[in-house]
Amino acid sequence: MMTPSVEYIAGVDEAGRGPLAGPVVVAAVILDPARPIKGLADSKALTARQRGALYQTIISHAHAYAIVEVGPLEIDQINILQATLRGMARAVAALKIKPARVLLDGNQIPPELADIAVAIVGGDASEPAISAASILAKVFRDRLMSDMETHFPGYGFAKHKGYPTPEHLDALDRYGPCTLHRRSFAPVADSLRKSY
Repeated sequence: MMTPSVEYIAGVDEAGRGPLAGPVVVAAVILDPARPIKGLADSKALTARQRGALYQTIISHAHAYAIVEVGPLEIDQINILQATLRGMARAVAALKIKPARVLLDGNQIPPELADIAVAIVGGDASEPAISAASILAKVFRDRLMSDMETHFPGYGFAKHKGYPTPEHLDALDRYGPCTLHRRSFAPVADSLRKSY
């Protein structure tokens, strides 16, 4: 049984700020110091296989974790920065344990977390809890976008995960945006204008 005197620290990170399609995914993780996880690093520095293995270890070893999505419609309504900050606040709120402190990757803090959060530039490479959150968010989002390939064939989501690759931009030109696309992002807005 966990004692209330322990100060729980949550790490928070996101995946998917840059893509033209799909949600931004935010994860929050409270690691268990008694069960250290080897190999934690910024998700971008790991292979897909390493991330997949660590994903399973993190969810089985962590005191608590939460993963939330902020979808394209909400991103278009409030912009990607605000959507990311909102996702961070929601992920922390969804943890089954209330953390005493929150470590965020980047340089912005959601207003809801102002009293307990610290923003750390490059935190996904230097803070294990943020690294863990980075891995959960990345793996979850990559799997989600791969699944979307069956619902929206032709766009190549399983390959590029919604990022603005030449293949994706070509598909946008050919098919126009689907419901996964962020209409406030310039290439998608341009594609919409061309279709009218």
